[in-house]
Amino acid sequence: MAKPKPGKIAATRNDLGANVREASVGVLNAALADTMDLTNGVRMAHWTVRGPQFAALHALFETFYDQLGEATDDLAERVVQLGGTPDGTTQLVGEKSRLPPYPPGLRDGMDHVKALADRYAALAATVRAGIDTTGDAGDADTADLLTGLSRTLDKALWMLEAHLG
Repeated sequence: MAKPKPGKIAATRNDLGANVREASVGVLNAALADTMDLTNGVRMAHWTVRGPQFAALHALFETFYDQLGEATDDLAERVVQLGGTPDGTTQLVGEKSRLPPYPPGLRDGMDHVKALADRYAALAATVRAGIDTTGDAGDADTADLLTGLSRTLDKALWMLEAHLG
C-alpha cells in the first residue's frame, strides 16, 4: 500500500471509495480535535472544582473524561482504518478545535458545569452534522460511530443541565 502524502488518504483494502473515505476522515478528524479539547476541559474542571458539590462533581467529571478518552480512541482508530492520519497532537488539537477555549480560572462547581454544558452542546451539534455528512457520503460505519458518540454527549449534557436546575 502506498504511503499517504500529507493530507491525503492512503490506499487500503477497505471497499469504501476514496472520496467517501476522505470525507469521513475530515469529519472524524474535526470531531477528534474537538473531543480531545473537551476532554482537556473536563480534566481541568475535575482538577480545579471547588464548592459544596465538590465530591459529586469531581467524580462526575472523572466519569466524563474517561468516556471521552474512549471516544477519542475510537475516532482516531476509525481515521486510520479509512487510510487517514489522526489529527491528535496537542498542537493540531489547539489549532483545529472549534470549541471556545476553556476558561483556566474557573473554580466554582456551577461555573464549571455551565462551561462544560456549553461545550458539550456545541460538540453534540457538530457530531450530529457529521452523522449526516458521513451517512450521506455512504459511510454507515462512521455515521454509526458518531451516533454512539452523540448519545454519550447528550447523556452527559443532560447530567450537566440537571445540576443547573
